[in-house]
Amino acid sequence: MNSISPSAAQYVGGVMQDELAESRRQQPLERQGSFGLRLLQTQDPSREASGEPDEMDKLKAKLMSAWNNVKYGWTVKSKTSFNKISPVTVLGHSYLLNSEDEVERFRLAFVSRVWLTYRREFPQLEGSSWTTDCGWGCMLRSGQMLLAQGLLVHLMPRDWVWPDAQQLTDVDFEVFRPRSPARAGGVPIPSFGSPRGSNTPEKSLPSDQVPNCSQKKRPESVKDRQAEPIHHRMVTWFGDQPPAPFGVHQLVEIGKSSGKKAGDWYGPSIVAHILRKAVAKTSAVHNLAVYVAQDCTVYKEDVVRLCDLSLNQTPPDLSSQAWKSVIILVPVRLGGEALNPSYIECVKNILQLECCIGIIGGKPKHSLYFMGFQDEQLLYLDPHYCQPVVDVSQVNFSLESFHCSSPKKMPFTRMDPSCTIGFYAKNQKDFESLCSAVSVALSSSKEKYPIFTFVEGKGQDYGLEGHSSNHSGPTAHILPPGGKQGSRSNNRRNSDEFVFL
Repeated sequence: MNSISPSAAQYVGGVMQDELAESRRQQPLERQGSFGLRLLQTQDPSREASGEPDEMDKLKAKLMSAWNNVKYGWTVKSKTSFNKISPVTVLGHSYLLNSEDEVERFRLAFVSRVWLTYRREFPQLEGSSWTTDCGWGCMLRSGQMLLAQGLLVHLMPRDWVWPDAQQLTDVDFEVFRPRSPARAGGVPIPSFGSPRGSNTPEKSLPSDQVPNCSQKKRPESVKDRQAEPIHHRMVTWFGDQPPAPFGVHQLVEIGKSSGKKAGDWYGPSIVAHILRKAVAKTSAVHNLAVYVAQDCTVYKEDVVRLCDLSLNQTPPDLSSQAWKSVIILVPVRLGGEALNPSYIECVKNILQLECCIGIIGGKPKHSLYFMGFQDEQLLYLDPHYCQPVVDVSQVNFSLESFHCSSPKKMPFTRMDPSCTIGFYAKNQKDFESLCSAVSVALSSSKEKYPIFTFVEGKGQDYGLEGHSSNHSGPTAHILPPGGKQGSRSNNRRNSDEFVFL
């Protein structure tokens, strides 16, 4: 498995989260350490009431931080192989890697995505001793990447490319000419160069070993360069300082209303609601809302009420054309304990849509941000690499550590079924097109019932309290009508709480 973290970054505890929760209920005076051992402590009511960590919490946090900084602070150098006869899909765009121009287009498209990883030595998270999210914040980081992609589409020019991606020289993947479609073997052809900074542990190749094709540069776009200040400002919103609207400090603070705290694991459904609240709370982003689907259903009228600004006027101004752009997040479960293979084709079709901004999920105990695929393998960005914090308040801080040069793949069959799918619509026309295109993609599933649905009306018409833009808790995962709820309800009821990602 090609992963940014060594040894596939399996968490060391080795216990299922439902067992962990049960042990916490039965033994309130014990804390489960992430090393698989228990650290005994006596509760101090006064400290517990104030929310301040006691000495044992501080020691535990220091031990775990030290271990995780070592565990996620280095990488195993590896190359991901791509074949040249099958297209690579990246968020609605397709690249056939049979020429240097196409390889370069794919390289720039991949490197231009915003990469958000574990960080260390940031200001202490309020009410805890944590100064790093190593070992527990991967789903928050994956959620940040999903939101960042939505913001790139919202703020940047169409088909924007990071201009400084041109500077890269390392070789991070190989392109193969397969002997047959069934067997991706053969002789590698030169690939592309990619950027790495001085903080990156991967070693650069000597200049005389860099493939000639890395010297073939795409002409820099004036429009892309002019958009760089927006790119820079957007990255500051994800900085690891308390004021950053989408930084870990803010996301953890928002997560407290869902019963989460620093050091906990977050599921993809809860992260979807945290992102919704973060966007609603900030004044940094204009003309953008986030809608979270309920029970695998997108209620169109709820989206319209959220985005149509004329409806918020008194009296409503029907002549107004004001419409907020919207990010639609759909928490779903693609199977029981493992991914249902019948949904693979459907996921592929979704990732081929231009309105798709990615999927957050991963493989068991390992959250990832999925952004595309080739053949039967998903393409992803991995947050499991611990980097030093970057002071984004400094003028012209380096963006290098916020962009990844190493595309990685994993088989669809290893994908955890619990995930959240993201979409973006700039205006009402785009939203209507999104509903049609996604519905067609969903119909490709071999299952009788789709992954999720679009329906007319609003959630409260179907017995749900309010619509998801005001819903504070995680969405429930329900079986489709007619499903066998009795045998699986216990597994699905707490799916977001007890699935490690």
